[in-house]
Amino acid sequence: MREIFAGLPWWVKWVAVPVIALVVFGGLIANVVGFVIGLLFKLLIFVALVGGLIYVVRKFTAGSASRGDW
Repeated sequence: MREIFAGLPWWVKWVAVPVIALVVFGGLIANVVGFVIGLLFKLLIFVALVGGLIYVVRKFTAGSASRGDW
Protein backbone atom coordinates (compact mmCIF):
# COMPACT_ATOMS: atom_id res chain seq x y z
CA MET A 1 0.00 0.00 0.00
CA ARG A 2 2.84 2.41 0.79
CA GLU A 3 4.40 1.74 -2.58
CA ILE A 4 1.18 2.71 -4.32
CA PHE A 5 0.93 6.05 -2.46
CA ALA A 6 4.67 6.79 -2.67
CA GLY A 7 4.57 7.81 -6.32
CA LEU A 8 1.46 9.96 -6.10
CA PRO A 9 1.43 13.75 -5.65
CA TRP A 10 0.70 15.13 -2.17
CA TRP A 11 -2.73 16.49 -3.12
CA VAL A 12 -3.93 13.01 -4.10
CA LYS A 13 -2.92 11.56 -0.72
CA TRP A 14 -4.15 14.42 1.44
CA VAL A 15 -7.13 15.83 -0.53
CA ALA A 16 -8.54 13.44 -3.13
CA VAL A 17 -8.46 10.19 -1.12
CA PRO A 18 -10.15 11.68 2.00
CA VAL A 19 -12.80 13.37 -0.19
CA ILE A 20 -13.54 10.07 -1.94
CA ALA A 21 -13.72 8.31 1.44
CA LEU A 22 -16.19 10.93 2.72
CA VAL A 23 -18.35 10.57 -0.38
CA VAL A 24 -18.39 6.77 -0.17
CA PHE A 25 -18.68 6.40 3.62
CA GLY A 26 -20.32 9.74 4.45
CA GLY A 27 -23.74 8.28 5.14
CA LEU A 28 -22.31 5.58 7.36
CA ILE A 29 -20.21 8.08 9.29
CA ALA A 30 -23.22 10.38 9.74
CA ASN A 31 -25.35 7.48 10.99
CA VAL A 32 -22.72 6.39 13.50
CA VAL A 33 -22.19 9.94 14.79
CA GLY A 34 -25.95 10.50 15.03
CA PHE A 35 -26.39 7.23 16.92
CA VAL A 36 -23.62 8.09 19.41
CA ILE A 37 -24.99 11.60 20.00
CA GLY A 38 -28.51 10.21 20.45
CA LEU A 39 -27.25 7.60 22.89
CA LEU A 40 -25.36 10.21 24.92
CA PHE A 41 -28.46 12.43 25.00
CA LYS A 42 -30.63 9.55 26.22
CA LEU A 43 -28.02 8.69 28.85
CA LEU A 44 -28.00 12.31 30.03
CA ILE A 45 -31.82 12.30 30.27
CA PHE A 46 -31.70 9.02 32.21
CA VAL A 47 -29.13 10.34 34.69
CA ALA A 48 -31.12 13.55 35.20
CA LEU A 49 -34.38 11.65 35.81
CA VAL A 50 -32.79 9.20 38.25
CA GLY A 51 -31.09 12.07 40.08
CA GLY A 52 -34.38 13.95 40.30
CA LEU A 53 -36.15 10.85 41.58
CA ILE A 54 -33.52 10.30 44.26
CA TYR A 55 -33.76 13.96 45.29
CA VAL A 56 -37.56 13.83 45.57
CA VAL A 57 -37.56 10.54 47.50
CA ARG A 58 -34.94 11.80 49.96
CA LYS A 59 -36.81 15.08 50.43
CA PHE A 60 -40.09 13.32 51.20
CA THR A 61 -38.55 10.63 53.41
CA ALA A 62 -36.59 13.25 55.38
CA GLY A 63 -39.77 15.31 55.75
CA SER A 64 -41.83 12.37 56.98
CA ALA A 65 -39.11 11.32 59.43
CA SER A 66 -39.01 14.78 60.98
CA ARG A 67 -42.82 14.84 61.23
CA GLY A 68 -42.72 11.46 62.96
CA ASP A 69 -40.60 12.92 65.77
CA TRP A 70 -43.43 15.25 66.87
